[in-house]
Amino acid sequence: MAKLDESRPFIPVRIAVLTVSDTRSLADDKSGQTLADRIAQAGHTLAARDIVTDDRDKIRDKVLGWSKDDNIDVVITTGGTGFTGRDVTPEALEPTFEKRMDGFSEVFHRISYDKIGTSTIQSRATGGVVNATFVFVLPGSPGACKDAWDGIIKAQLDYRHMPCNFVEIMPRLDEHLRRGGKPTS
Repeated sequence: MAKLDESRPFIPVRIAVLTVSDTRSLADDKSGQTLADRIAQAGHTLAARDIVTDDRDKIRDKVLGWSKDDNIDVVITTGGTGFTGRDVTPEALEPTFEKRMDGFSEVFHRISYDKIGTSTIQSRATGGVVNATFVFVLPGSPGACKDAWDGIIKAQLDYRHMPCNFVEIMPRLDEHLRRGGKPTS
């Protein structure tokens, strides 16, 4: 069963938050602010925060840029995971994933189902690794951001979380590149 190993140190992670929206600004971005607040409360560093419109190239370029920044370990996006014509965040980011995180989507939907029932199928939350950076793609509602952070991401970004967590494997995410290999799709 999962538990915190208090004998291990807490290691702060540097996290960037990207809101995908045609209508929001930083002043009224509730989902991005929800994530920023939770990141700070957990003891992590908000390394960057921005908003881009629902445009595949803008979303992809921002996340790719952040994934190449040595001062960013994790990127969390919020917005653009639905089914309307402007919802393109998964299409923008999934092709960049070196490795998909199928379990994230599955666990997110399990948590979401307990709160909103079958409406959870209207989200295409996803996750993966891009340039040795964990990327989580969340719906654009504060409730979904709370569910994903509180129920999954917070524990996986805590080095003390046992039996395993993402922090302990971060130094090895690019080992295939250091050995001269190429990322697999």
